[in-house]
Amino acid sequence: MANAAPTITHEEFRARRERLLQELGCAVAVVPAGEADPSLHHPWKPHAHFEYLTGIVDEPGAMLLLDPSNPVAAKRAVLLLRPLNPEVEKWDGFREELGAALRARTGFDTVMRTGMLGRLLLEGTRRSRTLACLMPLAQWNSPVSADLAILRAQAERVPGTQVQDRSDLLLRMRAAKSAAEIACIREAGRITATGFAAAMRSMRAGMNEFDLQECVEHAYRTNGARELAFRTIAGGGFNATVLHYHANDRPLVDGELVVLDSGAKHAGYSADVTRTLPVSGRFTARQRELYDTVLRAQAAAIAAVRPGATLAQVDAAGRKVIADAGLGDAFIHGMGHHLGLETHDASPDAPLEVGAVITIEPGVYLPKESIGIRIEDDVAVTEGGHEVLTPSIPRTADEVERAMAR
Repeated sequence: MANAAPTITHEEFRARRERLLQELGCAVAVVPAGEADPSLHHPWKPHAHFEYLTGIVDEPGAMLLLDPSNPVAAKRAVLLLRPLNPEVEKWDGFREELGAALRARTGFDTVMRTGMLGRLLLEGTRRSRTLACLMPLAQWNSPVSADLAILRAQAERVPGTQVQDRSDLLLRMRAAKSAAEIACIREAGRITATGFAAAMRSMRAGMNEFDLQECVEHAYRTNGARELAFRTIAGGGFNATVLHYHANDRPLVDGELVVLDSGAKHAGYSADVTRTLPVSGRFTARQRELYDTVLRAQAAAIAAVRPGATLAQVDAAGRKVIADAGLGDAFIHGMGHHLGLETHDASPDAPLEVGAVITIEPGVYLPKESIGIRIEDDVAVTEGGHEVLTPSIPRTADEVERAMAR
């Protein structure tokens, strides 16, 4: 029997909440899941902070209340769900009543309805006089975060209450992945490899960029992924020089390169991989020269990944290779980013810790030559240095040509 696909257990979600409660001290906090699109035109995803702490992805409007000083241990982390509405649920799907079955499914000792938030928050505020903002902070011209709006309103009603900025807590926690999280990202990478293999088998001159996109994404769906990590980029020729090209609607031309940037999700966790492929199946001398420079830059950046290194140091190691080749102005983006529940995942301003997963994605873009080249892999920080989580996808020019020849 095949091993079960990796996932995150209730026990791990509970341990995350317990760690956060300890970090909060006596401060009370609220983590909103976020509201759904009322039109239901788009699938709903909870805010990644809420998903990280609960694993719940099917309850729009839900909230997590954290009250570390509550004398009842079972009420220190309370899951609050919207009230039942039988008439609406005839349209949108029926939901469970409160009870043992719901507690078992969610992994929470205490599950209540969102109508209880006011009472519970007031009790916690009177006891601690300290509230903590955990959600990402907003720029001055954007709405304040949902939790800060709630906490500020509550603080106005209880004299002597202070609201603390603790928005760094979940960023730091999410940046260092557990073994189970890394296993989920590795599985997302395995599925992503099936899509790139399908692309290398199928690519030919005359096919549309969208056909290549569909080939990749169909392989994901037939190999266990229900979600994309992000919109697939499949840009040929000049389009390969556009970093976030998404039209994907031009025929592929013999002799040109295609930048294919794509990734599957597994159990909520993303993979993010880029390969640059020759439409003809073989690189020209000029294309190979540039490709090998980018590959050397990636190798140098990966070699710099270790505990305690910063993203800036990793970037500098790879960027030097490209600059020394006289192509510094052609590398117009960063070397990589954190990866996890979000493709551009929580990224604290701190050195890399064991368990962090980052992308390494150097590139050069020469619009006048209609050449864009990017090579990207997902890398975990280990005690001994690093581990590439996407090793099976052909990377060198020779490996790419052999894969396409098959």
